[in-house]
Amino acid sequence: MQAFKGLMDVYKVTECMACATSAMREAKNGAEVVKQIKEKANIDLRIVQGQVEARIIYASHAEQNIDRTKNYLYIDVGGGSTELSLFASGQLVASKSFNLGTIRILDNQDTEETWNNMRDFLREHTRHLKGISGIGTGGNINKLYRLSEEKNSAPMAFTKLKSLYDYLDSFSLKDRINVLGLNQDRADVIIPACEIYLSVMRWAGIKNIYVPSVGMVDGIIQTLIDEHLIKKTLK
Repeated sequence: MQAFKGLMDVYKVTECMACATSAMREAKNGAEVVKQIKEKANIDLRIVQGQVEARIIYASHAEQNIDRTKNYLYIDVGGGSTELSLFASGQLVASKSFNLGTIRILDNQDTEETWNNMRDFLREHTRHLKGISGIGTGGNINKLYRLSEEKNSAPMAFTKLKSLYDYLDSFSLKDRINVLGLNQDRADVIIPACEIYLSVMRWAGIKNIYVPSVGMVDGIIQTLIDEHLIKKTLK
């Protein structure tokens, strides 16, 4: 964090926004970490709750280039949590964060109750909607999209994602790194990420998912821009 502060000083940054998500939400010493970062790096770190995290993510305007008259489920899978946001005719109608992420699954910290809660949430809010498409964000879905070799920003089909999952899962972790060339920090988490995306798509009846290659970092930038414009307007 001190290094980030040094870079910002070099480039004369006047405004910044630092966010901590799932891991810091649950850390018992989260407040102390925030305090030390402020003292040692002079950066105000925000521990954002799931709903706020979801709002920041879709501030990235991932849906701005798609048909706003249709229905979309925004799916962001991280290491500690999954954020789901449902849009109907351009309006946000439901949003929820679940303590279900790739690292939790790898560490066997996911619970059947959380999986069931996510399934019930999706079935409750999507049962009256037809033709829902997915919008996927996060490093894993971006990598999966590149592996799918889809062209011209075309959506990836559920069947294609399922085939990719079966293919990747047929390799050991070591071979996913050495044979398939996946980065070490991607080769393990990509499998549970697939499991989450496939489960969400299945429960919501989603046949295709768009992957706009944006995420929370883009949402943070857009949030800063929006806040700056508001301040400018007020002046």
